[in-house]
Amino acid sequence: MSNDAPKILIIRFSSLGDVLQTLSVIDALHNRWPQSHIHWVTRSEFVPLIEHHPHLTKAWGLDKKNGFSGLLKLGKELNAESFDRIYDAHRSLRSQFLCFYLLTKSFFQTPFKIPQILRRSLKRWKRFLLFRFRINYFEQPFSGQRDLLEPLKKWDIPSNSPPAPQLFLPPNITLALETRFSILQDPFVALAPSAAFELKRWPLAHWKSLLELWLAADNNINFILLGGPEDQFLESLQQINPQRIINLAGRLSLSESAEVIKHSKLLIANDTGLLHAGEQLGRPCIALMGPAPFGFPSRKDKTKIMELQLDCRPCSKHGQGPCRNPHHQWCLVGITPEAVLKEAKTIWAQQYPDHPQRHPL
Repeated sequence: MSNDAPKILIIRFSSLGDVLQTLSVIDALHNRWPQSHIHWVTRSEFVPLIEHHPHLTKAWGLDKKNGFSGLLKLGKELNAESFDRIYDAHRSLRSQFLCFYLLTKSFFQTPFKIPQILRRSLKRWKRFLLFRFRINYFEQPFSGQRDLLEPLKKWDIPSNSPPAPQLFLPPNITLALETRFSILQDPFVALAPSAAFELKRWPLAHWKSLLELWLAADNNINFILLGGPEDQFLESLQQINPQRIINLAGRLSLSESAEVIKHSKLLIANDTGLLHAGEQLGRPCIALMGPAPFGFPSRKDKTKIMELQLDCRPCSKHGQGPCRNPHHQWCLVGITPEAVLKEAKTIWAQQYPDHPQRHPL
């Protein structure tokens, strides 16, 4: 193994938020070994989000549709790279198979070289105590990036997050977006009202109230709604003011959605992948945090976390529920539109102090 220029493999297949948070691992490894060659294997749809990082040598994509044969083919290709170190930041069946395959193959290589394999702990015992008995032994506050960086301490790498930006996008993507939509010139707020699980979504009625209150105070402001093709409920938000609210849900790639966030003055988001895109781009964010603990933002200098301290939180690993509070989903229902607007207007004023307003917010 070369101590000065090791060849390193990161394994993190999914999900979107976890992949985006794992971007900080690249710089952490690069700072430890500036001459290192860093590779990353992820799901194919996430390759465009990581392949432009300046310290990443190569991104490898796995298409889930190819099944085990695709995973085996990928293992053979990775084996030819002869990695010195492997960090399994996922610890799924797929990632463990790849580690086992590469370790086994290393015994038959010439020259003989066994890679150092580091696996992220899933802390199952702590999770069991937290969700079953409400006993919390996790380091507080929760931090998704810290949990991904913490295992690297065994390689003498600190667990503090490298500074943003850590998300780098294709250089021509701005022009492509402007050609299609002409949306990036005027200052705007990006909104991400969706999430994988219903319990992680700030109520739709609250989003409507927030937009109505803000537009009543400032008829010059613009909003862009981001989400997937399944998020048809966002159409009702656009109808509040179609001239000022642009709904791009389902019309953008992941990279294009990230580019919109990059140009926003502020991102307001549920606990979802786009929140971490905002953090890794270094944009100001408001994070509406509800039932789940492990996707918590890590850049407190740029992100305002809004949450309610309740005995029932967190209630589940991913926010899949069930809700145990007598007031259903109170962890998010109890965060009022007025409170979010108060935080948003402060950040907006800092980002765009000369913005004309009909009357002060």
